[in-house]
Amino acid sequence: MAILGDIGARDLAFPVNSDFCRLQLQHRTLWGFDMTGSLSIPLQASSLKRKRSHEGDRSLESDVPPRSNASPPNPADQTPLTTTNPPLNESDVHGTELIKTPTAKKTGKGKKITSKPPKPSKRTPSTPLPDAFKRLSQTHRALNLVYTFCCTRKHFATTFDNIKKAVQAQLGQGRELTVEDVARVKVIVPRAVRFEYVDEAKLEVMTAGDEEISQYGLHKRSSLAFGADMDTAEDARSGDLPYTDDTKQVLLFEFVDGDLKREVLHPKTGEPMKPMRRTKDEDLKMPVYSQKQMLGLIEKRSAKFSDAMNAFLVQCEDKNIDPVDSLEQEKNAFLPSPPSSGTNTLAAKPPATIPKERKSIGEIIAEIREMDWYHAQIVPEGHRVFDAQSPVYGDLTFQLSQDLVNALYNTKGITQMYAHQTEAINHLYEGHNVIVSTSTSSGKSLIYQVPMLHELEKDPESRGDYMNGLQHTMVETFDGDTPMESRNLIRDEARIIFTNPDMLHITILPQESSWRTFLKNLKFVVVDELHVYNGLFGSHVAFIMRRLRRICAAVGNRHVKFISCSATVANPEDHMKSVFGVQDVKLIDFDGSPSGRKEFVCWNTPFKDPKDPTSGRADTVTETARLFCQLILRGVRVIAFCRIRKLCEILLQGVRAEFDRLERTEIGKLVMGYRGGYSPQDRRQIEKEMFEGKLMGIVATNALELGVDIGSLDAVITMGFPYSISNLRQQSGRAGRRNKDSLSVLVGDKYPTDQHYMQNPDEIFTRPNCELQIDLSNELILEGHVQCAAFEMSIRPEEDSIYFGQQLLALAPTRLIKDPSGFYHCHPRFRPQPSRSVSIRDTEDQHFAVIDTTNNRNIVLEEVEASRAFFTIYEGGIFLHQGATYLVKELNTESFLARVVRVHVDWNTMQRDFTDIDPIETEAMRVVSNDPSASSAFFGAIQIHAVVYGFFKVDKRGRVLDAVAVDNPPIDRLTKGMWLDVPTRAIDMLQSHRLNIAAAIHAAEHAVLSLFPSFVVSSPGDVRTECKVAKKELGQSLRRANAPSEFEEKLKPPTRQRPARLTFYDAKGGSCGSGIASKAFEFVGLLLRRAVARIEACSCLSPQGCVECVCDERCKEMNVVMSKAGAGVILRCLLGWEVDVDALPWGEEVDSDEFGVGGAGELAGGLETVVRAEEVPWKPGCRVGVGC
Repeated sequence: MAILGDIGARDLAFPVNSDFCRLQLQHRTLWGFDMTGSLSIPLQASSLKRKRSHEGDRSLESDVPPRSNASPPNPADQTPLTTTNPPLNESDVHGTELIKTPTAKKTGKGKKITSKPPKPSKRTPSTPLPDAFKRLSQTHRALNLVYTFCCTRKHFATTFDNIKKAVQAQLGQGRELTVEDVARVKVIVPRAVRFEYVDEAKLEVMTAGDEEISQYGLHKRSSLAFGADMDTAEDARSGDLPYTDDTKQVLLFEFVDGDLKREVLHPKTGEPMKPMRRTKDEDLKMPVYSQKQMLGLIEKRSAKFSDAMNAFLVQCEDKNIDPVDSLEQEKNAFLPSPPSSGTNTLAAKPPATIPKERKSIGEIIAEIREMDWYHAQIVPEGHRVFDAQSPVYGDLTFQLSQDLVNALYNTKGITQMYAHQTEAINHLYEGHNVIVSTSTSSGKSLIYQVPMLHELEKDPESRGDYMNGLQHTMVETFDGDTPMESRNLIRDEARIIFTNPDMLHITILPQESSWRTFLKNLKFVVVDELHVYNGLFGSHVAFIMRRLRRICAAVGNRHVKFISCSATVANPEDHMKSVFGVQDVKLIDFDGSPSGRKEFVCWNTPFKDPKDPTSGRADTVTETARLFCQLILRGVRVIAFCRIRKLCEILLQGVRAEFDRLERTEIGKLVMGYRGGYSPQDRRQIEKEMFEGKLMGIVATNALELGVDIGSLDAVITMGFPYSISNLRQQSGRAGRRNKDSLSVLVGDKYPTDQHYMQNPDEIFTRPNCELQIDLSNELILEGHVQCAAFEMSIRPEEDSIYFGQQLLALAPTRLIKDPSGFYHCHPRFRPQPSRSVSIRDTEDQHFAVIDTTNNRNIVLEEVEASRAFFTIYEGGIFLHQGATYLVKELNTESFLARVVRVHVDWNTMQRDFTDIDPIETEAMRVVSNDPSASSAFFGAIQIHAVVYGFFKVDKRGRVLDAVAVDNPPIDRLTKGMWLDVPTRAIDMLQSHRLNIAAAIHAAEHAVLSLFPSFVVSSPGDVRTECKVAKKELGQSLRRANAPSEFEEKLKPPTRQRPARLTFYDAKGGSCGSGIASKAFEFVGLLLRRAVARIEACSCLSPQGCVECVCDERCKEMNVVMSKAGAGVILRCLLGWEVDVDALPWGEEVDSDEFGVGGAGELAGGLETVVRAEEVPWKPGCRVGVGC
């Protein structure tokens, strides 16, 4: 009797010399058994036929007798295989294993050795085997048997439909094989079974591969490929071909834990030999598989399944959970679904293997420290612990109604309010405006909910307007996604609307007559996340709020109150006064809510070789994904923040790949991405699943940083420093739930800014928050909103100056139209809709629709801004969406759409582009100092010219596989800005010490740009500069370090040379600019002097500087091409000051991809990428400035 493991011992046994021989005889004509006990395979019997373009009449020989011309039957559909199945006994399934007697074997030298005794039996469950698991073992046995026989047909595709009938015959008793049955098997052995939908064309290539390769064991069935015919089979196996649009999905079943190999006997000795190659005299024919091989593979799989099932039962027993319930719950994660567009399918519940009650954060960190991949990633002084805080309660100074008290208790279980809640509500009751600056999840929403409900009880006609971020409590939402047919109903019936400044600006205020009832009864305006309204955008919102107050006053409502919530900022009270134009503001910054213990960790990506710092740092995405997965496996709900959209998608891919590596593929479905570009429907579905706790992990950009409530999270991972300390603190605040501990991790990348904070973690906690600023004196912004206000209601400058300032007295006569009665109206050039001529955000109207055409789906995946489209969508490139890869087949610039198809490839694409920022017309000039040798600064029109001219195919390690050219039109736009040409003597000094001129210019631009907020009201990103790209500036040695030798000839030195010039331009405001660069131009001399002082006062030792001198946290090129010393040379020469040339360092050649990181040397001159700047033509009639 041949024993097939624990299960096979009673459930599946073949009498070798009797029943099995009868089986051979019975199926001789069907399976091709010969009388020697071997099995040979007849020709094609699958519904998926071979595609041969060069096959002869006798390309293969077979031992099977000739058949008629009728279609051959499906081998899996033949008469059920006869097996001997004694009744099941519980102890036989998961009890004591049968132990074979050790046998003596002969070695090649004739010596006897004794085989090792079997290992002691593993722990088995103490409870009887449930009936569900008996049926489960029978299902596995039947699948194992049928699949193993089908494997002898290399061209037979084991789809679910193909094997279903044969498996049901093995099960007997009329049992039907369902998809759920196979999913249950996969729960027990997830890595041993493949059960998923695949493209039918993929199977045709897989099953029709090279016969000789397949015959001699070199072609693995588990290596699927893409394609539709034999001519493209090789490309398909490598994953280079996409799904075709005219194919269908089929459900494939495979065991992937072993494969049959043919048996070859030596022609002289008759001994078995390895079939590595065909012997000289051996005829080409189909492979022969012996009974021993087939039974051995069946036995091996059965034993593994038995062990795995025992382990599953024991695990359930230890956790005191019902194994049947656990099996039913976990099977949902393994139910296959056809590839779908858009977001993932609805997330299943977390599997039982993820603990519902996690350990403490401290214990989890300790466990991770003990893992073999931990190499002291937590930096010295980089682990901070903040103790838990107990609640502090307060009392209201007035009585709430019993109905409201009951509602608070029944819906939220509230019997007491925290001190900051009661203080804020009391101030509102007394008629003050209120700003609350407390931590995330401190109960701020109650502060505006209770007063609004209290007012509605007193006056049912009361109205409330809540702006931003409150979607989870919505009564009615009124924003750009609201259908037009719903807007009238909302306007007339809703008591509380949820909107944003954009709709107030574009729709509500211009249609004052339609909204008069709402505005007349408006009691509260709630603006959440007030710290967002900063700089240029904040200035726009400030004027919108003044327009709102003006209209409300005109309809008799002078009692509207404003409520704001904000993260911890430096000047919340002053900022609220500036935004709303009110003086009666009460600040509540004491947090009375409880909070759990919080831990913050600075986690530095380790070196590739932990013992060799010169090896460079490893991949940050891989490091983050590993940490992310380990936290989830321990029951921690995690969100990871990325700087840009593409990194979000790449990290999502990395997380799922890590779960695959850990044999926990099912958990990957519980992680989703969230970023800008997704459709409103997809985003709100993701928000809903996050809030309801259906997901274990989120990978997001800062689109989720503000304004979206996603419920409670245990941990936040920030991959790479997120541009500013404020961003980092805001993201970290996402972690934590009341009375539970939480974790925040900053994963340091290899770039200078990241490494600065890894080496100085104290600054993360001690650096002050930036003050928020808005500029009400900006004439460009002021005029736009005055024109809107005049359209809404005619203006009287003397009365309306309380809203728009004294500038209105001068602006009205020159920019507005005065009627005979003395009222001022909107200028005709702004009509008929002036609000649409005034853009309050840096947004675009034109978008490209990305359409998934896989299998003719034609579903819009997302929309991409036109300015971003050419950098992310190009024909032949890879587009990422929810971690899935799509191949761009077409980019139609006339119809604004891109067609993509789903592919599975192990490479990505990286665009090759350049952006030139050049002044084209001078409007003003100003000497930067009184020194005779000082240079001049210029102001005028700036052209931004961007071109995507190709892309690289890169592998997972970032190595270039191919370079492809594309023909895309350039992207051009105009703005305003200022510039300074680098003096010739500065260039000569830099060249004398082989210092990189581009790095010096880049560092000098950052040093000046960082000081703009000190002289001009602005926020980061309002003014930008031309950042230098490492791959262009650092020479051929760097290019060789990043490309294999076969591409060295293709990577020629760049021929595009840039003028030696410092350029600063308005990032917003269109061709007229935002006015910020114009104001900075007035202080250019002082800006330069302050920049020199800042550089020379900084004590950092890095040649590339730090965030305290020349590095900019928002640099899109990661501050790689930087020279602190070179910046000092340029700035001093611009001012006409002396430079100590002998004290300058000497440049060093770059010889690896770790340039500019970790204290690398001063960058050498490299290629001639910078040339002397030429004078820019003057605009006729412009004024020339004199002095500072």
